[in-house]
Amino acid sequence: MENLPESLYVDPTGGSSSNSAPKNTARPQPQPQQFSATDRAEIQQLINLLNHPQTRAEAITQLNRVYTRHKAKGGRELGLLLWNSKYTIFSLLEELLGVYKLLSPPKLGMAEATRVCNALALLQCIATHPDTRLDLLKAHIPVYIYPFLNTTEKQLVHYDYLRVNSLGVIGALLKEQCPKTDEIVHYLLQSEMVPLCLRCMDVGSDLTKSVAAFVIGKILGEPEGKTYCGTFAERFFSVSRALSKMVDEFSGKPSPALLKNTLICYLRLSEISRCCNVLKKRYPERLRNPVYLNHVCDGNTRALAEQVLQNIM
Repeated sequence: MENLPESLYVDPTGGSSSNSAPKNTARPQPQPQQFSATDRAEIQQLINLLNHPQTRAEAITQLNRVYTRHKAKGGRELGLLLWNSKYTIFSLLEELLGVYKLLSPPKLGMAEATRVCNALALLQCIATHPDTRLDLLKAHIPVYIYPFLNTTEKQLVHYDYLRVNSLGVIGALLKEQCPKTDEIVHYLLQSEMVPLCLRCMDVGSDLTKSVAAFVIGKILGEPEGKTYCGTFAERFFSVSRALSKMVDEFSGKPSPALLKNTLICYLRLSEISRCCNVLKKRYPERLRNPVYLNHVCDGNTRALAEQVLQNIM
């Protein structure tokens, strides 16, 4: 399976929100150009091919390879070029819409899932660019991704690929703290992203669980996210149940990213005064056990675990 999102798992805590930092409302400055004239000509040719159904699948695959080649240098200009190209977003959405009817009952094959995942990877590229991130929300593009997050099929691995790539788009919106992060979180809360993430945490692979927990942690890191979870008891219990179930299902030593993102979610919950006393009773026993923590944690993750315990005690 190609083009699973990579960038979210290198340092999931990078760019975490700081609620005390002053908000800069100025529009981000355009990024410096990262493509040569030859690169841009190749990209434009591929974008033209993307807008024709007969050549679309191969063009999307090649555009993903261009992005991968340039990722080490940033490579985000591709997102800007895609967004500003006529008909391109419509063509990418056609790739998504075309498989809706195959989702339930589950009739989606690996080939169709791969095409959709490649289209989602380009949407993730657009979501990564600071100048197109908010435009993506204003056009309500995430709504077209939600049906993939709503799937519950566990036995067919390509359904999980759809979930993790879809979460990759949402994670890209949140990965870097920016002046508009509060607007992004507001949109995601209003469009019921949290229940979809909780579903992915329930039915997904460890990778899917990790990205879903990453998104939840980012949302809870913002004031509106804390208000959302702390205002109604059922919301808090839904999140804490999903996290507790995930911890109970840890097999052996969990992946560092999954453990870290889980602890970040608990840390954010422990910062909500209304939730702290209840969390003290519901916090998983194994995450209180110093022997277990010594076995599964590195230094940074152990510090997170200690901070959660300190907050709830």
